[in-house]
Parts: sequence; structure tokens; C-alpha cells
Amino acid sequence: MASSSTPRTYRTEGVVLRTYKLGEADRIIVLLTREHGQVRAVAKGVRRTSSKFGSRLEPFMAVDLLLARGRNLEVVTQAQTKGAYGYGIASDYGRYTAATAIAETAERLTDIGESGGAQYALVAGAFSALSRGLHPSELILDSYLLRALATAGWAPSFTDCARCGAPGPHTAFSAPLGGAVCPVCRPPGAASPSGAAMELLGALLTGDWQIADGAAAGPRREAAGLVAAYLQWHLERGVISLDHVERA
Repeated sequence: MASSSTPRTYRTEGVVLRTYKLGEADRIIVLLTREHGQVRAVAKGVRRTSSKFGSRLEPFMAVDLLLARGRNLEVVTQAQTKGAYGYGIASDYGRYTAATAIAETAERLTDIGESGGAQYALVAGAFSALSRGLHPSELILDSYLLRALATAGWAPSFTDCARCGAPGPHTAFSAPLGGAVCPVCRPPGAASPSGAAMELLGALLTGDWQIADGAAAGPRREAAGLVAAYLQWHLERGVISLDHVERA
């Protein structure tokens, strides 16, 4: 509970990760905010057609919020749209499934009450790119996943050996060891991706979209499998939404 010296209300920017129904007319909104990390808040009456919030608090929207502190959940008192990303995302199945996987991953990577500035920027940027169709949706997703993991402290290597630092490129990949591995460090069962797939992974991590957009379907599928394996290793279980993502 907030102390007597803590302001009862505060303003923050956030993106809506998902929502839950509460009672007959309310919703619980799961937000990733710039200053406060993951926040869960009640939007009262938002499911009524007369709600002043309307569609501002739907998944994937970026909003400017005024929140009131509550005992267990915050309460949304004002909401203004900053980025209406949900409309462009919801109109396309590929964009929608990619955005859902991004939202699920962001919720898993962030904790309630901790600063989430870097993760917020990644999610907002990914939703914006998806809504405008700037790149293939599966590539935006994989780029987000790699960058989010790197921001969380699990930056992979796709050139030098992740274990001993031997200069690459190398032809083996191990999620437990952190990415590319040299012949000496290569563990049993390590993957053997193509050079094109490793180049694509490096481009997705650094945001080199000229290389990423030009990748063929085969390397894209290889890269997606390695990203999913790397994500699952660090989160210790899979992201359910990835099963529904459309792939080239």
C-alpha cells in the first residue's frame, strides 16, 4: 500500500499487453510502462458502449495514462492514445499472431514494479512496425525476441564463439552456451545452421533490415527455430503464442 507521502495518482506511458474481463463491465489491463515496468490496472466500465476509454485500452495500443494507486491493482482514470497500433495489427492474421507472441514474451520478461524503459521501447517499436507492415511480421517478431533477450542480459553471439571468444564465423549453435560455438567448444547435439541463417540472426539482432528483408525462406525458417530454442532456454519454458505464428 502507498504511504501517506506517495502521490495517489501518477502519469505514465504504456503499451497494452493483454486484458481480462472483470465483473460485468470492467477489465484488468496488463501494461508495460516506460517508468514503472509491468503494471496491472482496472479499467472500470470499459466494456460498456458508453465508456470514455473506448478502444484505447485494447491490446497493442500505446497510451498515455493517469493511474490511481490501489491496494492490489491500479485504477485507470485517464487514457489518451499515443499509438493506435492495434488497428493495423488486428486487421492481419500474421501481424496479430506476431504481436501476441511479443506481448506474451514481454509479460514474461518484465516484473511488476521494476523500471521497464528499454523493454517498453522495444515493444512499442515492434508494435509500431507491425501495424505499418514495415517488414515481414515474422522477422519483426524474431528481431524483437533477440533484442529483448539481449536487453534482459542474455545477448547471443552469432559470429565469435560464445564460450571462448574465438573469432568466427562458426558453423555450430548452442542455446545453453549463448549462440555460435567454435569446433573446440561445440557440445554434442549442437545445431548446424547455414551461414545464411547465422547472417540473418546477426542482422535481426543489430537491426540490419537490408540483409533481413532480403533473406530467403529457408534461412528464415532456420533462424526462427534457433530464436525459439534460445528463448525457451532462457525463459525455461516455451512461449505458447509462437505456435500460432505464420512463417514464410
